[in-house]
Amino acid sequence: MNTQLLIQLLVNGLVVGTLYGVVAMSFVLIYKATQVVNFAQGELLLIGAWVCWWLLTKYQVPFYLGMPITLVFMFLFGIAIQIVILRPMIGEPIISVIMVTIALSTVFSALMKWMFGVNLQPFPRIFQTQNVNILGLQVQTVYLMSLAVSVAMMVGMAWFFRLSKYGLAMRATAFNQQVAQSLGISVKSVFAMAWAISATVSAVAGVVVAVVNGVSAGLSAYGVKVFPAAILGGLDSVGGAVLGGIIIGLLENLAHFLDSEYLHWGNLYEIAPFYALIIILMIKPYGLFGTKDIERV
Repeated sequence: MNTQLLIQLLVNGLVVGTLYGVVAMSFVLIYKATQVVNFAQGELLLIGAWVCWWLLTKYQVPFYLGMPITLVFMFLFGIAIQIVILRPMIGEPIISVIMVTIALSTVFSALMKWMFGVNLQPFPRIFQTQNVNILGLQVQTVYLMSLAVSVAMMVGMAWFFRLSKYGLAMRATAFNQQVAQSLGISVKSVFAMAWAISATVSAVAGVVVAVVNGVSAGLSAYGVKVFPAAILGGLDSVGGAVLGGIIIGLLENLAHFLDSEYLHWGNLYEIAPFYALIIILMIKPYGLFGTKDIERV
């Protein structure tokens, strides 16, 4: 057995898994606040990546300035989506709102292709040193950046939900919107904040992936790729989303190792997370940490 390759892939899986966990948190944020699954999440990654790429290439903005500008733009963009498009849908059936997010996915994807084309664009070089040797393993510098940013965002999200005013308001709204409103919480503001934070977090993930793989329309596929992680952990659990992302990242790379060394099927890397999703949901339909919905009849 090629132990060196296995360890290398598991390390990569852990790093990529934390990034998956961050994107999965974006799904959970919107679902907890609005009970809506956002099928345009992948396009938010793509928009964030294109905006940062555009600032760095067209206007030669340094990365340490381009990234914060991108995050501010995505924060405001998330608020605009909620106010202009989704706020008029409050009170409508959930399926109608979900169909609107699917429509947004199609519109955003087409708009990005029209503005930037469909060809892969390399991201400007961020680090002088591309790889770092850690205990004999070659780890890409951007992966280390991804790990550090992902952990920082997870810690920040934990603080946000436990101690901040808006975080507590989100938790109250997720528990019961009518009771939260009766306590003076603006449900509309909570919805807007959920979309703003979700768009910002997605932009961070989109830029990190773009630094490694370049920017193209295919980046939006991460929305579908990360969806099993959100379902696996539980759609209403932030901690579950993080753990689900790490599990999916490790499982992908382990499947890649088994496929390349022994099975030679060719596509196990892509389908293994969905097999795991089906098996776990057969055992725990609400995910690993999802809240069971009990109805009295």
